[in-house]
Amino acid sequence: MPDASGAPLTTTRSKARQRRWLSPLLRRILLLNALPPALLAAALLYLDQYQNGLLAAEVEALRTQARIYAGAIAEAATRTRDDRTVLVPEAARPLLRRLVEPSPNTQARLFDTTGLLVADSRVREGPGGAITTEPLSPPEPRGAFAGTVGGLYDRILSFLPMRGSPETVTVDVNPDAPSFDWQPEFGGTGSAQTSSDRREELRLALEGGVRPYIRRTAEGRLLVSVAEPARRGATSVGIVLLTREAREVDARLLEIRVSVLALFGLALVLTVLASFYLARTLATPILQLAESAAAMREGEGRAGSVPAAVLARNDEIGVLARDLQDAARALWARIDANERFAADVAHELRNPLTSVRSAIETLRRIEDPPKQRRLLQIISDDAVRMDRLINDIADSSKVDAELSRTVAQPVDVAPILGALGELHAATRDDDDPIVEIETPERLIVRGVEGRLVQVFRNLIGNAVSFSPQDGHVWVRARPVGAFVEVTVEDEGPGIPEAKLESIFDRFYSERPTGERFGQHSGLGLSISRQIVEGLRGRIAAENRRDAEGRIRGARFIVRLPAA
Repeated sequence: MPDASGAPLTTTRSKARQRRWLSPLLRRILLLNALPPALLAAALLYLDQYQNGLLAAEVEALRTQARIYAGAIAEAATRTRDDRTVLVPEAARPLLRRLVEPSPNTQARLFDTTGLLVADSRVREGPGGAITTEPLSPPEPRGAFAGTVGGLYDRILSFLPMRGSPETVTVDVNPDAPSFDWQPEFGGTGSAQTSSDRREELRLALEGGVRPYIRRTAEGRLLVSVAEPARRGATSVGIVLLTREAREVDARLLEIRVSVLALFGLALVLTVLASFYLARTLATPILQLAESAAAMREGEGRAGSVPAAVLARNDEIGVLARDLQDAARALWARIDANERFAADVAHELRNPLTSVRSAIETLRRIEDPPKQRRLLQIISDDAVRMDRLINDIADSSKVDAELSRTVAQPVDVAPILGALGELHAATRDDDDPIVEIETPERLIVRGVEGRLVQVFRNLIGNAVSFSPQDGHVWVRARPVGAFVEVTVEDEGPGIPEAKLESIFDRFYSERPTGERFGQHSGLGLSISRQIVEGLRGRIAAENRRDAEGRIRGARFIVRLPAA
């Protein structure tokens, strides 16, 4: 059997099973669950403030070191000449190298008050007066994981907005002051003469008013430079420029990044597992329900094809599964009822048709006019019977469809019952039963007015037909809790106890003695039950009994929800 798209249902179900772990719902769950930890990890990896804090500490330590160097040089590498304190380069160079020896990652340079480079801790004079520059020690090698994480993070960080240029990092230490760094590369000899546009910078450096200079080289080295004046008393004799590679800053940042990414990886694994669990508890049961619906369409779900584990759930999916199962059972019950109804209709129509056929065949063989008229009367009665039967069958078939399309409205049953009582009183013969109506002024129910009139007319007509001549039929209505109860009682022979329920079956035809056969189709009470139950009500039958337990008639009870 194909589905709505034309594909076989078995193929649809197999595709549904294949998509179980790749369903759109699972992808959405994974995305939504993984997004928060990813954003948190990205925010933690964006360590701008933390980096600035480490750099500020590095600057402060380097500045303290520069002040110590400047003080030592001012005391040990100066002399007084013409009442002026001047710097002695020959004494300053070895002293500067001795001071820097405990700090292998630091380069110290000494400038005089005119901006000339006097000493450089990485420039040495070899044998024969040769000048050599010591290279900076290589950075410590990273581990495989740390190197991968660091490289990946640096690549990602290059796409993020940073304060300042990519080569410099700003630290809020006297940010309005200029920086002092006259060397193009760490470890180079640099220029020995200042330019005219740096005279102001030189003056501020001699007065101690420059800010630190932080940059990252093309090789990725993070360098921090500070400048401090060397003073002897109140006189500045030079400028000490210290440049250090801030390896500890990068190392600490890398440790934090690795820790954050490790935690993110763990959170991501847990998120994926939780997402699969959530998908298993949500998407999988929904797909099972879809497969069950497909099986029901194929005719495999007559006994219920929804898995028991889904039916046993106490959440919304369990409610959906139970409703689907109930809907399937109701649908199959409706199909079975329609099949029985079709069989009953065929049986009920076959009887008058057989009678008509027999009468016609007999009519052809006889020539007696009275007998011919009798046969023609039989044919006419059977035709009327079939017409009534077809009309009632059509009405019964329309009831469910009409009630499913019609919205129940507040209806006052008191005037309906009163109008039916007046109609019977106006049309009754002298010896017909009397119908007595007992009802309050207003009794509002939720229903469809036309169909309620049909129900009460059927019940009153049925009670009148079973009551004796000059008998009584009582119609009483009253509110009972959340319902309105309407009872119709007669003085007839009552209903056999074994038939109290089956009288509502289609084509039930036990009629009063003496009534002409074929006057009723046996669908009146069945249609009444369809209408009442379609309006969320109930209808039942019982016998009226006296104090001694003898049957005094029948009673039909209708309960409809009050508005």
